[in-house]
Amino acid sequence: MVLGARGNWSFILVFRGTKLVALVTVAIAIAVATVVFQTITANRILTPAVMGFDALYILIQASLVFAFGGLGYAMLGAELKFAIDLVVLSAAALGLFGTLLGRGVQDLFRMLLVGVVFGVLFRSLTNLLSRLNDPSEFAVFQGSLFASFNRIDTSLLIVTVPLVAVLCGIIWKKRTVLDVMALGRETATGLGVCYQREVVTGLALVAGLVAVSTALVGVVSFFGLLVSALSYEFIKTHRHGPIFVSASLISIIVLVGGQAVFERVLGMAATLGIVIEFLGGLVFLLLILKKVRT
Repeated sequence: MVLGARGNWSFILVFRGTKLVALVTVAIAIAVATVVFQTITANRILTPAVMGFDALYILIQASLVFAFGGLGYAMLGAELKFAIDLVVLSAAALGLFGTLLGRGVQDLFRMLLVGVVFGVLFRSLTNLLSRLNDPSEFAVFQGSLFASFNRIDTSLLIVTVPLVAVLCGIIWKKRTVLDVMALGRETATGLGVCYQREVVTGLALVAGLVAVSTALVGVVSFFGLLVSALSYEFIKTHRHGPIFVSASLISIIVLVGGQAVFERVLGMAATLGIVIEFLGGLVFLLLILKKVRT
């Protein structure tokens, strides 16, 4: 908050405080969404990006630019764009994936396969719309693709902070249910958990958290995998309460600490989002190699 601060303190504290709240909100949303998604899919390598959530977000932005033009897209209110993202992502989670969950483990793998296929479809449609746009509109669209922790739209905080608090509160109350779900479908059903209902609810909660993080900073594919893997490594437990807390703390430390280092020490000589995606990609490859060896 006060590192390298000079000038008007009232402005500095408000500016940095708002940015700090935004980074903490994004960090918690990504960490919790990834852990919940990995529990639902019973796989610690998968992330919401694998299911096509990020690809769908990019398709939404491409569709808005194509429909309204670059100027019209820029003039759309941040709250309206966030509402569109939230509604479409939630509808996709419930409509595309929730209805595919029947009885038996194979339906879960079918859901993952459908998620990958839809991810390819969304990216193909995005490429088509991008080619139909003129270069100036494409430049506007291109600017929304990359994660940026420097130009966070703080006007959304009045909506996103309460939303994340509510969603995380619901997930926290369901932490014991998630503990049982981690034992597997048959065991959870035998212990009285309505597995299909909880999976659909979990997907809707994940969609809401993903919508918040992408609306604030853009697409972040591997950051959730990075912090969840570190949390599982440090916290040797299967209980979701400690995992949620540790993953959120690690996520906050990485985002806030990394942004402070890049801004105040390195003088913005590099981009935090690129470094995080690079490290997350390495963790993804290491986890795959580790699973193959075992």
